[in-house]
Amino acid sequence: MRFDVRRFSLPATAVLLALLGGCVTPPADDTAPVTPVTPVTPGSDRYSQDQDTAPDKRPDISTIPQPEPRHEPRSRYGNHSPYTVFGETYHVLPSAEGYTAEGIASWYGTKFHGHRTSSGEPYDMYQFTAAHRSLPLPTFARVTSLENGESVIVRINDRGPFHPDREIDLSWAAASKLGIEQRGTGRVRVEVITPESTSRSASATRTGSSNGQQGIRAAADSPPPPAELYLQVGAFGQPETAQGLVNRLLGQFAYPVAIRPGRAQDNPVYRVWLGPFATENDREQAHRLVSEAGYGEPVRVMP
Repeated sequence: MRFDVRRFSLPATAVLLALLGGCVTPPADDTAPVTPVTPVTPGSDRYSQDQDTAPDKRPDISTIPQPEPRHEPRSRYGNHSPYTVFGETYHVLPSAEGYTAEGIASWYGTKFHGHRTSSGEPYDMYQFTAAHRSLPLPTFARVTSLENGESVIVRINDRGPFHPDREIDLSWAAASKLGIEQRGTGRVRVEVITPESTSRSASATRTGSSNGQQGIRAAADSPPPPAELYLQVGAFGQPETAQGLVNRLLGQFAYPVAIRPGRAQDNPVYRVWLGPFATENDREQAHRLVSEAGYGEPVRVMP
């Protein structure tokens, strides 16, 4: 029962099929699975597998290049907002800048390999890509395992996972890189890499930096506002409950949301924070909007 968890983590490609105009058939030669996938005539075989699985032949993950963050126009498909899946309505964020969140990652593999993603691109489980409910397509992000510290840069080009306690759906390659393939899920931190970060990297290279990646940093690693202003919207004993609140907040607001794990009286606690906010006025405006939306009275906090 290695991958039963995938049965409940359906990426958007399976749900938004009508919007994308069908799907594409996988490569005919399954003896060479590492060959890049190319779109072919739309077909109807995406559900030929009842359950998702890992590939039979597994390339050396260390030889797969990670995507290089760069400026890209928004995809023609997959950015419609709002959109509804399984009766739930989701909103695409107007900007990915500053986004950081912690939650549960799952992955998808052979069942969707070769079929169209929500952006219209073919899904290639051997590349470092991912699906997310609210980040614009495409978006580059660093995903870090909170259990072993491994990290990988992914290019988000798909919608999902439409499961209440999941933050991101990784390609098989990305999940394997983070060491969560066998368990099916794992706790991760998602940090968007902004175009400004890429620009800093290029500048560092021109000024003689010996490491061309030095300037590429997740938005959360950028210098925080002087006061580090946040709002705490809730605190829970179960990570799934905290993730549910994160999902609802992301569906209504464009503020960065993160889960801050900690302990209280020797018990685990998962705090849901909005921010950071650049000014006290920004935080007060968010405080008012969140309160008026029915989330109670957020607590003003600083790390």
